[in-house]
Amino acid sequence: MEKLHVIRNLKEDEIHLPIEWARLEGWNPGLFDGSCHYPVDPEGWFCAEYEGEIIGVGVATNYDETFSFGGYYIVKKQYRHQGAGWEIFSAMLTHAGERNFGGDGVFEMQDKYTKAVGFQFAYRNIRWQGIANGNEQPDLLPAKDVPFNQLLIYDSEHFPATRRTFLEKWISQPESSALVKLDNHENIRGYGVIRKCFEGYKTGPLFAENPEIANEIFEGLMAEIPGETIFLDTPEPNGAALKMARDRSMAKVFGTARMYTKKNPQLPIHEIFGVTTFELG
Repeated sequence: MEKLHVIRNLKEDEIHLPIEWARLEGWNPGLFDGSCHYPVDPEGWFCAEYEGEIIGVGVATNYDETFSFGGYYIVKKQYRHQGAGWEIFSAMLTHAGERNFGGDGVFEMQDKYTKAVGFQFAYRNIRWQGIANGNEQPDLLPAKDVPFNQLLIYDSEHFPATRRTFLEKWISQPESSALVKLDNHENIRGYGVIRKCFEGYKTGPLFAENPEIANEIFEGLMAEIPGETIFLDTPEPNGAALKMARDRSMAKVFGTARMYTKKNPQLPIHEIFGVTTFELG
């Protein structure tokens, strides 16, 4: 294809496209992922357009001045290997600028991302699938009953940036549940979110001080949706997270390579039992 396509920002009424394409790719995004994600950084949503048709998409979310994360990088099959994909990715990189730029790539693309962009492999994420069979946990609180700034501080300790806009929307989206564990001094010990996806429900994030609290939160979230299909994306270095999935007879169904253009952020990986999403970090 000759260089007749243009790279531009997606408009707000077009943000359903990356979500729908992600669904078609089998990535099973959440029903309300777009409306939670887009307001964080509207200028980071890109597309390639050819003769009035959007042929590729990609999103680079700048969370702050130091960290950005990429996702929804998809080109229609008939237009692949013709340059549009690389131009979208270049626009994403330009938008990220000097920030540490992270992403979750499928394993077969890992080497290509390293050679083309200089991504450094950090660790693998494993997606598990199972059936929700949890018991109600009376000691957990709905996130709306916890001071938001307190939750934001806790979230920021487990993510490379403070994501106020995103978190406000994420914990209050429709067809979801967000539960928090407090200690006797009202300090947060962990929290998790479960949300409706095109297939079943995904848990993410799931942050907790120890495996016992992570299990308690996961149980509480599953109790909200008995019998439904559930997914949990665990960082492979967190052995307790893998055990939590195996103990519930969940099956490995997918995985990604977590990569960064600069250093691997220093996060308490042993407290990250479920990543937020593969598109948002």
